[in-house]
Amino acid sequence: MSNPSRKALLLSGLASSLLYAAMTAFIPLLWDGYRSFSQTISELSAVDAPTRSVWVPLGLAYTVLVTLFGLGVWACGDRNRSLRVVAALLIFNGVFGLGWLPMHQRVVLAAGGATMTDTMHVAWGAVTSLLLLSEIGFGAAAFGRRFRFYSIATMAILFIFGALTFWDAPRVAANLPTPWLGVWERINVLGYMVWQAVLSMTLLRDREALPSQMPRAA
Repeated sequence: MSNPSRKALLLSGLASSLLYAAMTAFIPLLWDGYRSFSQTISELSAVDAPTRSVWVPLGLAYTVLVTLFGLGVWACGDRNRSLRVVAALLIFNGVFGLGWLPMHQRVVLAAGGATMTDTMHVAWGAVTSLLLLSEIGFGAAAFGRRFRFYSIATMAILFIFGALTFWDAPRVAANLPTPWLGVWERINVLGYMVWQAVLSMTLLRDREALPSQMPRAA
């Protein structure tokens, strides 16, 4: 693969993170009743949500960018097995993300209107969380000490605020107050987005600095 092509693919990682951050920041402004502090990101794409028509095409663009980024990481990992695993996880995450099904709005869920799409939405969220943590874990093993420590710190943030998000999540279906749920989730999600952007910039800056991980002899 030529250097310009690889660079374009690696820039997709930075672009995907910036796009998702912009989506979470500006799309809520299109819904007068939405409160970013207390509502989840998924509610922006919920069935009949006024922001769904904007979120869905941009979300599709995000998944495409993640997949392209994965291809760029794969091209950089020819001598680094951990990085190749990160690349495979990114590609799978991008393709897997195309299958997200929407949740219903809180009032519908509280009235007993949940369907299979809500169940699948939760399942997709659980698998995606596992994929993100795995990417960070293998990414920590692919680079030197500074990036490793940064990755471990990011994983700690994801564990802490992921647990807080999980703790409050049942209150969404019951249409009960969740005054800080949106904050917990955004710290969690954007923490990963920053890590992905740092990975992109690290590979763009110095691909040759990657440590080789040759297969062990039998």
